[in-house]
Amino acid sequence: MIRKICFVGLGSIAARHIKNLKNIFGEKVKIDVLRSGQGNALLNDDLQCMVEQIYFDYDSLPKDYDVIFITNPTRLHYKTLQKVHVNAKHFFIEKPVFETGKENISNLQLKKGSIYYVACPLRYTNVIQYIKKNIDFNKVYSVRCISSSYLPNWRPGMDYRNTYSAQKELGGGVSIDLIHEWDYICYLFGEPQQIKSFIDKKSKLEINSDDIAIYIAEYADKFVELHLDYFGQVSIRKMDLLTDDDSIEVDLIEQKIVYRKKNLVINLSEDRDSYQKKELLHFFDIIDEKCINDNSIECACQTLRLARGSM
Repeated sequence: MIRKICFVGLGSIAARHIKNLKNIFGEKVKIDVLRSGQGNALLNDDLQCMVEQIYFDYDSLPKDYDVIFITNPTRLHYKTLQKVHVNAKHFFIEKPVFETGKENISNLQLKKGSIYYVACPLRYTNVIQYIKKNIDFNKVYSVRCISSSYLPNWRPGMDYRNTYSAQKELGGGVSIDLIHEWDYICYLFGEPQQIKSFIDKKSKLEINSDDIAIYIAEYADKFVELHLDYFGQVSIRKMDLLTDDDSIEVDLIEQKIVYRKKNLVINLSEDRDSYQKKELLHFFDIIDEKCINDNSIECACQTLRLARGSM
């Protein structure tokens, strides 16, 4: 069976998905692209050979796609889904799903029998999967998470001040840019009972979006602390689990688990395409009814509300 797929938006994440889809499925997928710009048709020759057709307006888009990937800027996701809900059976939406998590989902006219899945790739990393499968969370009393990095270093060759991350009106801000952390927290521990947050702009970065977000979440049997920022000079992405018998460090950059008391190190190295491909395979298992949709629009909106500091 050949699946017909369309991407709305062709940024770096769309390009990665296209290459990974072709690597996984080869000629079993036919890929089109809908672009808003009128410039060069595609990013490069390698990508061009993977794409069948390029469209520049919604009206010309066919209505028989198996899947549409919504990979344009976050602020456009809601309106895009309204426009293309008749053009495909199933939908893969990049994170964050929308801008606030309080959008009116009923106005989207979601179709019964269709899958609307929101990306959450960190769930599929080796380190998060190891924690999910091997840690008894009933014995975890405190969790500390941090994602700290320097925004000007994120996109080499591009002025950080011109990126969406720097501009609040484009949906930028560390609180939702790094929504991955809230996603894996909820994936591992479920939703908290209550949350306290501080979200603001504190550094000298030339941006108008928030550059620091600090949260404390309460569960029935534990607290979770989360720190996010755009101004850390040394990149850190870690989770500490304090249990009744050890202190466990989960390093998402070094891709390793460290049991400090046992003096045990578990290396779980992989490249980014590895877990991105695992997520794509999981998505197609969902639409093939081999498993349930574990990150629907409703679930992703709840995670987004937490990132925004509300329930």
